[in-house]
Amino acid sequence: MTLNSIGLDTLKTQQLATDLNTLLANFQLYYQNLRGIHWNIKGKAFFDLHAKFEELYTDANLKVDEVAERILTLGATPLHTFDDYIKAAKVPVGKNVSKDEDAVRLIIDSLTELLKIERQILDSSDDANDEGTNSMMSDFITEQEKTVWMMKAWLGETV
Repeated sequence: MTLNSIGLDTLKTQQLATDLNTLLANFQLYYQNLRGIHWNIKGKAFFDLHAKFEELYTDANLKVDEVAERILTLGATPLHTFDDYIKAAKVPVGKNVSKDEDAVRLIIDSLTELLKIERQILDSSDDANDEGTNSMMSDFITEQEKTVWMMKAWLGETV
């Protein structure tokens, strides 16, 4: 086993970086979806949702940066083109979403995909003894589970 300069197995960190790039691509599409629904939301819930969507896209933008910097910390290069993002993304694309319930459903569906990727990375980072990535994924998962719960509650649904 060869260790990198931060004491992690180089083969395992290469795979983690690949998985983190998948997460990065999906976060970028999620971010763009949030910008779109922030701009295009209409209806009686406009003021509340417009502000909520801004809060969510600001947070997503920070997470994009954190993920990219973690990829760099692991010695890899973060994806940085829309072409790469689209090829790697599983998050649904929300085009011309302006209805409140459709926008909230898009967020739930997007976070559901992100959570799947993050849980897989959490397992892999635990196996690689990569506490930095592990901690990041744990924090992301905790926040996103709460957001899913709140969005479902807004829709009148349970988790």
